[in-house]
Amino acid sequence: MTAPIPKPWIMDIAPYVPGRSKTDDGRVVAKLSSNENPLGTAPQARAAFDAAHGSLERYPDAGAAELREAIAASCDLDPARVIYGTGSDEVLHLAAGAFAGPGDEVIFVRYGFAVYEIATRRVGALPVIAPDRDYATDVDAILAAVTDKTRIVFVANPNNPTGTFIAREEIARLHAGLPKWVLLVIDQAYAEYIDAEDDDHGLELAKTKPNVLVTRTFSKIFGLAAERIGWGYASAEIIDAMHRIRAPFNVTTAGQAAAIAALAATDFVDASRAHNAQWREWFAGEIEKLGNAGLRAVPSKANFVLVLFEGQVTAEQAYHGLMDRGYIVRWLPGQGLPNALRISIGTAQETQGVAAALREIVAG
Repeated sequence: MTAPIPKPWIMDIAPYVPGRSKTDDGRVVAKLSSNENPLGTAPQARAAFDAAHGSLERYPDAGAAELREAIAASCDLDPARVIYGTGSDEVLHLAAGAFAGPGDEVIFVRYGFAVYEIATRRVGALPVIAPDRDYATDVDAILAAVTDKTRIVFVANPNNPTGTFIAREEIARLHAGLPKWVLLVIDQAYAEYIDAEDDDHGLELAKTKPNVLVTRTFSKIFGLAAERIGWGYASAEIIDAMHRIRAPFNVTTAGQAAAIAALAATDFVDASRAHNAQWREWFAGEIEKLGNAGLRAVPSKANFVLVLFEGQVTAEQAYHGLMDRGYIVRWLPGQGLPNALRISIGTAQETQGVAAALREIVAG
């Protein structure tokens, strides 16, 4: 018997590979592979989640009205222009589904977030990869790649998996250089780790420009990765188009309640940001000390560090060596980074431990 044949562009998709949580031999060890919050979740958010169990038989609010109001209040936005999804991944897919298709082109940077290519190919559009500048976003390279077929540009700021960041002037220059028919998607999954003075003003652009969409998530600093809650902000016209293909009831009742409470838990967010800044700087300094062994840390503004292996020890060897020593990190050959490991900032103990393990590995 002959099975139905998928569209050819679907078979061109390399499935997303998440960070592992167990070692090759099944051990549960320190997980530094998925950029999760090592401090956990705010107690208020946990309590709100627990309180929602009494209405399991009811569908969630399909319009997520209270969640949209809370998001809007926290960022000075219009709640009618907030869209929500199963993680920001769904919002990215909605953007591709609403604004690109066969014959169109979608641009993103080399070493960009893996979902961009998946979302692009899923709708039959052609991915166009702009060269990087030492692992960072190159605005000139993106603008040079634009054609009359370009429909979307995806830019993560900070970028995943590199952690690199481009300043607000570069974001503004990128937007100014794009044709008005191109949707600029600024993926700010790690925005809460940025100090206020470094804000790239992406949301300000989305407030005033008709072709800018900003996406964010509750999976990172808010510690709600298990509930998969993301959101986006854009002009009313963009949001209307995306809502037309959004899955109904896509954010759970408990997830909505937990996210609302998480937004109010500013002390927890501040503590998470401070912890990350302290230990990211410390960890990058420890990698710098291993420079004579060929290790290099790409400057990061996120909650992880991309470590390059340019000496005798390869990233693959270090990946397995760390696993043997009780640490799972992210090796990324599928994203064109066979020479690198992305290492999340964990607890103080985990971060000190993984640094010590790397020293041991490169020392032979």
